[in-house]
Amino acid sequence: MAAMTQGALKLGTLAAAQTLQVAADKRMPPAGQGDWLSGLAMGPHGMRRYRLYRPSDVKWGECLPLVVMLHGCGQDAKSFAQSTRVNRIAERERFLVLYPEQDRLSNPQGCWNWFETRSGRAYAEADLIMRAIDQVCLLYPVDSTRVAVAGLSAGASMAALLVTRYANRFKAVMMHSGIPPGTAHSRLSALGAMHGHRRVKPLPTAPFAMSATWPPLMVIHGNSDTVVSARNGRAAVRAWSAAVDAKEGKSREVQRGRRYSMTVTDYSVGKSTVATLVEVQQLGHAWSGGAANEAYSDGKGPDASRMLWRFAAKQFAK
Repeated sequence: MAAMTQGALKLGTLAAAQTLQVAADKRMPPAGQGDWLSGLAMGPHGMRRYRLYRPSDVKWGECLPLVVMLHGCGQDAKSFAQSTRVNRIAERERFLVLYPEQDRLSNPQGCWNWFETRSGRAYAEADLIMRAIDQVCLLYPVDSTRVAVAGLSAGASMAALLVTRYANRFKAVMMHSGIPPGTAHSRLSALGAMHGHRRVKPLPTAPFAMSATWPPLMVIHGNSDTVVSARNGRAAVRAWSAAVDAKEGKSREVQRGRRYSMTVTDYSVGKSTVATLVEVQQLGHAWSGGAANEAYSDGKGPDASRMLWRFAAKQFAK
């Protein structure tokens, strides 16, 4: 009996130590020389926590671009930052990175409810994300004319939804392995959309009419994605392009070192690129070129984070 009691105490002590370690790890910031700051956005629809990466040695009077990163299901701000390693690029290129974080009470898997348009929940979450952006623009040295948004999976779908409602607030949008807006309106229809079984409706018109002022879209999607069908990536750029009558250009094959190859297709109006589709061969449902030891991340793919920054920086320079 005594031996059993001692064994139970050891197991309990080990479990407590592991719990404390997990809590300590969660408080530790991701790798980076800059600051990992926390914040809380509040509004009529509730509140959402966020994290902000601020590069080191920000000078007085310096005004930096902002990249908003929306995580996917099963992720939070820290794990998404570690997976994408966008903070390293932010440190080098001098921009801030905002990571809004979904509340697990709103979705147990940590997914943004981009599909709940019929109930209005999707728009409520979009409003809270915009409040986080507004708060960061007010409290930190952000150039509000140079803001881009990107996301993975459910975060990608929410990023696109944000732009359909607040188009004039963003200079660029990037969807990685996501589903275009207008494809689903409930949890059940979202499941069908994930497998590419739902037709993509035309993008919203009035009061959120699409025009030449909408930000360019980049879509990155793996051809081996079994969670969200690659058909969604193609549907997203085609819907985006059809809204402004953009023409599909000639596809080009790109191979960088030993990374997976990719097919890149631009959709343009005149000399202006409206949308770019990057189809990555062999890539599943994971951030392309991300940290190899993180979930939903594939280090063998071309670096999506670098592509994101180059794409956004090009729009910021206009």
